[in-house]
Amino acid sequence: MVMELENGDDVLPTLASPTSAMAGLLPLASVSQQPYVSELLSFTLDRLHKEPELLRVDSERIQRQMQEVAVGNYRAFIAASDALVAIKEEVTSIDKHLESLITEIPNLTSGCTEFIESAEQILEKRKMNQTLLANHSTLLDLLEIPQLMDTCVRNGNYDEALDLEAFVCKLSTMHPKLPVIQALAAEVRQTTQSLLSQLLQKLRSNIQLPECLRIIGYLRRIGVFSEYEMRLQFLRCRESWLTGILEDWDQRNAYEYLKGMISCHRMHLFDVVNQYRAIFADDTSGSEQNYDGGLLFSWAMHQITSHLKTLKVMLPKITEGGSLSNILDQSMYCAMGLGWVGLDFRGLLPSLFEEAVLNLFSKNMNTAVENFQLVLDSHRWVPLPAVGFSATSIGEESQEDVTPPSYLMEHPPLAVFINGVSGAMNELRPCAPVSLKNVLAQELIKGLQAVSDSLLRYNATRMLRENESGLFLSLCRAFIEVAFPHCATCFGRCYPGGAALILDAKNLYDGVGRLLTISSLKEPPKRVSDAEEKTTSENGDLPQPVVENGVEPAVDETGSANADEKEHNIPTLQTDEKLGDAS
Repeated sequence: MVMELENGDDVLPTLASPTSAMAGLLPLASVSQQPYVSELLSFTLDRLHKEPELLRVDSERIQRQMQEVAVGNYRAFIAASDALVAIKEEVTSIDKHLESLITEIPNLTSGCTEFIESAEQILEKRKMNQTLLANHSTLLDLLEIPQLMDTCVRNGNYDEALDLEAFVCKLSTMHPKLPVIQALAAEVRQTTQSLLSQLLQKLRSNIQLPECLRIIGYLRRIGVFSEYEMRLQFLRCRESWLTGILEDWDQRNAYEYLKGMISCHRMHLFDVVNQYRAIFADDTSGSEQNYDGGLLFSWAMHQITSHLKTLKVMLPKITEGGSLSNILDQSMYCAMGLGWVGLDFRGLLPSLFEEAVLNLFSKNMNTAVENFQLVLDSHRWVPLPAVGFSATSIGEESQEDVTPPSYLMEHPPLAVFINGVSGAMNELRPCAPVSLKNVLAQELIKGLQAVSDSLLRYNATRMLRENESGLFLSLCRAFIEVAFPHCATCFGRCYPGGAALILDAKNLYDGVGRLLTISSLKEPPKRVSDAEEKTTSENGDLPQPVVENGVEPAVDETGSANADEKEHNIPTLQTDEKLGDAS
């Protein structure tokens, strides 16, 4: 069996050998040899014997053809060889580059990972920027909230400011982790503090109930204070306002300061209590349901206590009885007005004013005694011209006036003392507490006793000539018979029945009386001088004590009476400070 092999255009017949035929039966025959093996199996034995020769012939022929082809295409073979060498070199280079590439692949991988992450961040930022751009106007409005709120506070638009504050608080609650929102909330809190200070400052000014209601409403919206703290802040601010009003008054003028303080408390303390009760309506003072635990009561008592302390400190500085009486009237009116809100303190006033009246009267009496002592020590014992009234003057005496006897003008020390006593009585009359009747009588008696003791001490320490001794004894006699009854009469004018309290203390001048008795026993009776005769002829007998509530006409320096002018106060003698030096 002959097999044809194609190689170009030549066909070589081949013989299938038995050995080859047996190769098909072998499992080692490749797939490409299977057809040839199958063909060998179909050959005859003779054909199989010829097959090796045929294969040798074909092999030689193919070999010759290959040589011819190689000779004819040697250039291609050389180029192919060179190309093979070059390829080997390039493959080696490629292998090296591949190795370095494999080494750099992890770096490339990490770089790619970083790039992906960076790209993602850039994308996120780009998205945020796009979102920011889309909401630019809204964000701008949010960032301008603190400035807008501050403008509202400055212009007094508190409702709008509190609306903005509530909006920002809501945003802060919804976005607790956003730094911008938290920074915005911090700025708004600062502005809220400014608003709070401004509202409290308004409470420290002169505002009426409607404005107080609005301010308390704003404070409640802010929510900084609890209910009790808000009540306390309200009272503190109103107290600060009242204190500011009082600080504007000059404390150096006690009378004007007390007038201003009483007027301030009468009007404004009444208003504050009413404002508190209107704003905090659950405050039912005196009830067990009093929500504030007596806060208003304690504050009001503090104000009243401070008022009374100020009165106690300032009243002694008032040196006029009329001013003291006016302050008492205003204090009573103030207490009566505050009584409508349960703050009637009239029962606490008498003790304060009694002490002030007692101090004023004691001071005036001490001044009278001191002036008497000074004039007595510097007095020159020379006879003075007698002073008297005309008959018509005596007839025109009014029963509504108490005038010091003109006889006392012959004795300047007594005249100065009587003037001091009259001044003390004039200061006492406008404000004479009945409860001090006995105490003031003792003060007057103490002053008279001091005068009596001063006369005795003067007689014991001074050496007087005969004519000077007579004038001194005349002064002592005028003290007992004129000055003492006149002081009792003046006191009776201030207190009905008060003259009896003074006259009952006649033992205070027992020493002076004994002095006069001893002197009258030692010296024989003397003829009355011309001056004394003139006084007796004009005035009658020696001036007797004026009866209680009696009247003497006012006397000027020349002794003339002025019947047309009648004073309500107790008149004083018009003495010359140099009378003691007159010859």
